[in-house]
Amino acid sequence: MKYKSFDHMNCSLAQTLEVIGERWTLLILRDAFFGVKRFGQFQSSLGIARNILTSRLNRLIEEGVLEKRSSEEGAHFEYVLTEKGLDLQPVLLSMTHWGDKHKRDPRGDRVVFIERATGKPIRRMSVIGQDGRVLHARDIKARPGPALDSL
Repeated sequence: MKYKSFDHMNCSLAQTLEVIGERWTLLILRDAFFGVKRFGQFQSSLGIARNILTSRLNRLIEEGVLEKRSSEEGAHFEYVLTEKGLDLQPVLLSMTHWGDKHKRDPRGDRVVFIERATGKPIRRMSVIGQDGRVLHARDIKARPGPALDSL
């Protein structure tokens, strides 16, 4: 299915969706965060058609989210998250935490994210105010920034 482009929209969310808004793209990113690096690994993990995987990987490379590098063995390429890609981790964590809460498996969380240094589970993603308080949806409002005339 061909989706309408959001390129013309002066909206940060729309511009983000232009890069990562397609379902396969999000799953490719999930796998990249779990350590998948090679084309065949992505294809095997996802069961995705080669042409679709190629298209999504190329788009992520064009956008600077992934970098294509020669592997240490030299026979294969690896797809590695860039700094821009690593900045998407909170987005994917938030979506995963939402799924754990609202699309629960009766047996519990499917994945538990832990802090490497301590081995302890991380807190669920939330919005934190300047003073450190957890904010809820009704505690937040939007106002136009310098690049937007009105909202």
